[in-house]
Amino acid sequence: MPSPSGGGDMRRVTGAPDRTVRALQWAMAGLAVLFIGGIVVWIIHLIRTAWQLQDVPSASIGISLVAIPVFLTLLGVILYVFWGLLGDRGER
Repeated sequence: MPSPSGGGDMRRVTGAPDRTVRALQWAMAGLAVLFIGGIVVWIIHLIRTAWQLQDVPSASIGISLVAIPVFLTLLGVILYVFWGLLGDRGER
C-alpha cells in the first residue's frame, strides 16, 4: 500500500545518502583492518628484531602473546558489527 505522501516502498530507496553511508562504513571497516593488521605486523617485527639482536625475547614474546590475540579479537568484533550493518539493509 503506497504511503499518503506518494513515497512508495522505503525498501527500494538507494539514493546518494544511502550509498554514502555504505561507502563510509566500508571505509571504516577497511581502516580497522589496516590499523590492526599494522599493529600485528609491528609486533612481529619487534620479535624478529629482538631475535636478530640476540636480546632476551621473553618480554617481546610475553607482550605479543597477549597483544596479538586481543587485537585480532577486536578486529573480529569490529568486522562482525560492520558485517551486520552492511549485510541486511532491507529490514530497516
